[in-house]
Amino acid sequence: MKRFIKILYPATCVLITMLLGSCTDPAAIVDTNTQIADHNWSYVNRAKFDCKIDDEKAAYNLYFNLRVTDAYKYSNLFVLIHQKSPNGYIKTTRYELKLASKDGQWLGKGSGNLYSYQVPFQSGFKFPAKGIYHFEIEQNMRDNPLHEVSDVGIRVEKVR
Repeated sequence: MKRFIKILYPATCVLITMLLGSCTDPAAIVDTNTQIADHNWSYVNRAKFDCKIDDEKAAYNLYFNLRVTDAYKYSNLFVLIHQKSPNGYIKTTRYELKLASKDGQWLGKGSGNLYSYQVPFQSGFKFPAKGIYHFEIEQNMRDNPLHEVSDVGIRVEKVR
C-alpha cells in the first residue's frame, strides 16, 4: 500500500501541474492582478507590474484588469497608467473606464457581489525596444481613498 501511495502521489502532482499549465493563455505575456487592501484604493497605493518584452517587432494588446464590488458608487473610473521603458523614459496617460450603462447596469462580468472588467487601453501597440517595462496604475478619482475596489491589474498579450 505504501508503494502504491509513493507512486500515486507524484503522478497526481504531475497530472495537476500539466492540467493547470494547459489552462494558461500562450498569447499572454503578463496577466496579473494586485489586491487592494480593505477595498480602499488611495492615490499613493499604485499597483506595480513588470513586463519583459523579447520581440519589439510584434504588436501587443494591453488591458486594464479591474474588480469592484456592487457597492462601488460610480459608473466609471479614471486611472493614470505610468509606463517606464527600459531606457528610463516615462509616459503617463489618463484613461476613463466605463463600468456601468446609463441605466445603472454593470458592464462587467458578475460573480456574487464582485464585477470583473478587462478593458483594452492600447491595441496593436509596438514596444520601441526589448527589455523590462514597468507599469504603475494609479486611481485618479476625486475620492481618496476610492472605496469598493477589490483588485487591479494588467494584461499584455501578443496580437494574433
